This record gives sequence, C-alpha cells and structure tokens, in this order.
Amino acid sequence: MRKSLAILFLLSFVFAGAQTEEQKLTTTIKEFHQALVNKNTVSINQQTDKTLSYGHSNGWVETKEDVIKDLETGFIVYHSYKEDSLNITMNGSMANARFVADISATLRGNTTTFHLKVLEVWVKKGKRWLLFARQAVK
Repeated sequence: MRKSLAILFLLSFVFAGAQTEEQKLTTTIKEFHQALVNKNTVSINQQTDKTLSYGHSNGWVETKEDVIKDLETGFIVYHSYKEDSLNITMNGSMANARFVADISATLRGNTTTFHLKVLEVWVKKGKRWLLFARQAVK
C-alpha cells in the first residue's frame, strides 16, 4: 500500500511539472520580449527564424538582421514590453499569438509608450519555438 501511494505521489509530481506546448510558447514569448528590453541579441538570434518579418505599427518592417543590428547600435531601445490578454492558437508546429502590448521604446532619440495590438506567428523547429512573423497595429 505504501509503495502504491509513493508511486502515485511521484507520478503526480512528474505530470504536474510537465508543461503543455501552449505554456512553453507563452514562456518563450515573454522571454523574447524581455530579450528585446535587455538587448540580449544572442537570445533573440536563437528565438527567431532566419526569415523573420518583424512589422511595426507605423509600417516599418525589419528582418532578423535588422532587429539585431538596430538593438546593438541603439537605433531602437526597448525600455519595457508588457503583454496583456495573450491568446494563443496552436496548429501542429505553428501557432499564432495575439495580445495587447504596452511598449516603451526610444527610436531616433524620441521615447514613446505604444499601446498596440500585436500578432506574432511562431513555428516549432525541433524542440524550440521560433518567431517567424510579427505585426503590430495601433
């Protein structure tokens, strides 16, 4: 009886600790946004697809190389990035994430806080989720 209870107890921890794909993607999304704030270009490089299309609310679109270069040079500086109402729709190895974001950033010396609606498209390659495309609107 004690062995059975011990096994059930251990299994409950194993299953409780297992994350769903949606939970893993939620964590990845938040880590990516914090990587922008922290200028962690190594992390950004690892979390984005080589064909990334990163669209801003003003129509400006960056490639993966542009995002990294603009962070490294200080062309754009993210001060904070907060997601609200995150809604993820999974479809096999693809997912879209929609949320409202409050983003404080400095671009060309002008600091502004943006309240945006954002769509991000993520693809799963191997065990990792990579940002494939992003578009924001006011």
